[in-house]
Amino acid sequence: MPPAPRDPAVYEGLPGGIGVSLLRVYDWPAADGLRGGTPHLHLTCTEGYAVVGGRGAVQTLTPAGFRQTPLAPGALVWFTPGTIHRLVNEGGLTLHVLMQNSGLPEAGDAVLTLPPHLLTDPGTYRAATALPPRGAHGSDGDGRDAPDGPDGEDGADAAVARAARRRRDLAVEGFTALRAATEAGDPEPLAAFHRAAAALVAPLTAAWRERWRTGAAAAAAATGAQLDALAKGDTGHLATAGVRAEQPTERGRFGMCGRLDVYEAGSA
Repeated sequence: MPPAPRDPAVYEGLPGGIGVSLLRVYDWPAADGLRGGTPHLHLTCTEGYAVVGGRGAVQTLTPAGFRQTPLAPGALVWFTPGTIHRLVNEGGLTLHVLMQNSGLPEAGDAVLTLPPHLLTDPGTYRAATALPPRGAHGSDGDGRDAPDGPDGEDGADAAVARAARRRRDLAVEGFTALRAATEAGDPEPLAAFHRAAAALVAPLTAAWRERWRTGAAAAAAATGAQLDALAKGDTGHLATAGVRAEQPTERGRFGMCGRLDVYEAGSA
């Protein structure tokens, strides 16, 4: 039998079709002495931070310039697509990440600020940013096990940690150059990065559109249908009320900015 048609007045995802994860920001020092995550931007998603522990900052870069926003427990910070952002960990920085479009920022809508020669085509970019599967043991090239990861990770996590730190360092290198050019009054390097980022994600936009259609767009349409029903005295959607609860489907995943506990509830 074909599946029952979906009630347009019911949306069962997280409010507004968002995604959420718990992030413990990397404590790895970079070349400039700051500890933290990987600078990057999103092309179609607004992202927010709700800080729950520790202290730090988020550095942002847009055509309007560079900015540093302090982060401490209770802070709520968000930024729109095109904002390059870099998390700085000044001690135990932990936050909930709120992601537009069913968590799309952690599912593809992100381009790291790598040096320009690594942004030329999707294959080159993927080779520079890909992480080995979690559980794969790295080696030093001679068949011997590689040393522990940069935060003392051993065994299954060590190879992933080293790869994550390498790509973080490349992105910090690119971010530093973009910031210097922008602060010197030269907008072209940042504009060139925007163009390269758009070209890299262009093949992915059809899949992103489907995630938006079944997530944020469906959530907004459900509210419209509920308002239409209530205006006519129809309370049918209230009879389908329900409660959902989720535990993280993965803990400690290596993300762009730190170790993530992720929830499937935000996925399309």
